[in-house]
Amino acid sequence: MRPKHTPHSLSAFPVYSSAFVSTDELVLGGGGGQTRSGIKNKLVGARNYDCVAPDREISLLDEYELQMGEDAPMSMAANPKTHEIICGVNSALDALETVKNQNCRKFRVADGKLSFEASQSTLTYDPDNDDDDFQKITVFSPGGELVAVAGSRDLSVLRFPSLEPAATALRLSKGEIYDATFSSSNLVVATTVNLMIYAVPSASEADDGTSEKQAGKQKEISLELDLVQTIERPTLPGTDAGSSFRAVRYHPSNPTVLYTVLNTVPQRTRSKHSPRRAFVCKWNTDNWEVTKLRKVSDRNVTCFDVSPDGRFLAFGSSDYTVGVLDAQTLAPLLTILKAHEFPPTTLKFNPTSSLLISGSADSTVRVIAIPDQLVGASWSSWIIVIVTLLVILFAIIAQQMHQAYQ
Repeated sequence: MRPKHTPHSLSAFPVYSSAFVSTDELVLGGGGGQTRSGIKNKLVGARNYDCVAPDREISLLDEYELQMGEDAPMSMAANPKTHEIICGVNSALDALETVKNQNCRKFRVADGKLSFEASQSTLTYDPDNDDDDFQKITVFSPGGELVAVAGSRDLSVLRFPSLEPAATALRLSKGEIYDATFSSSNLVVATTVNLMIYAVPSASEADDGTSEKQAGKQKEISLELDLVQTIERPTLPGTDAGSSFRAVRYHPSNPTVLYTVLNTVPQRTRSKHSPRRAFVCKWNTDNWEVTKLRKVSDRNVTCFDVSPDGRFLAFGSSDYTVGVLDAQTLAPLLTILKAHEFPPTTLKFNPTSSLLISGSADSTVRVIAIPDQLVGASWSSWIIVIVTLLVILFAIIAQQMHQAYQ
């Protein structure tokens, strides 16, 4: 079955982040950034009323316009249980002269309306650094009691919903942070050079301190994230170029399975650059060995997601492609060529894994319906069927030839 997918244009709204707060309701983040482009930075609430018929227009429910000079929301994660989102928005530059950067923001979605709730500072502003940092990673723990936020080198683990620190913040001395993912016991941070596995605070340690505050006490934070192991980049087939981790995700129900995306870093030659290939790796976290590996694109992957039911992997490539893989076999199930005019910037499955949203800086989102029968359409499944039929056919022919010679 060929899944239905439909692009939807948004008026002058480059999309950089997205998150589902329910099966059919999502929040989009984007805008023109801190440049004087005239494009407003905002959050947009939207709804697709039929999750299996995305040809209907999505309805825009509400807009939350950020203050003048604040940055566009570049990363976002939702807690569907509470209908709240956490996103990264840098404060206005003139405000940073007197206050801390309130880069981590919490919003609630209720009755289709977006409302601001709280903020926290996890990134410092350096006026001497022209390459200003921003919150590129926002991810919840499986139970929703923790949220990890990170810039290029600084990572913080916060309690939810209070946004108070759950452990001492980390600053990497090597590599650049590109992604992070939680299991029930570990936090894996993907950098350009390695995977760093940290033990996370227990549920009691990560309690948001509500009971202590009600009793007139303030809970002190003195926990350190314990670095358990460091995993180096695997060797990629068919290439002598270097590579870097681009994305990492735990399987949502099996913590012994982890997925990573690696983009190759081409070596310079006198004639031309080598291809910027992208590979998806499936890991066994018991021994940290790669169990499956597939090249998914001849261009770098820009965004990645795993469906909540653990059946699908989705990726967006810098050649404007959106693809879906079988999470067990890594077999390709769906490819949408030229899904956007610019490379995809965000990909998110809805909580029931029936819908996939991709967004881009070209001010479009694409709504993709994921049918239950999609796994059965994989090439690996068809190959098994064909081989089985051929074996049966050869057996029948052999039997008939045997009877003919008797």
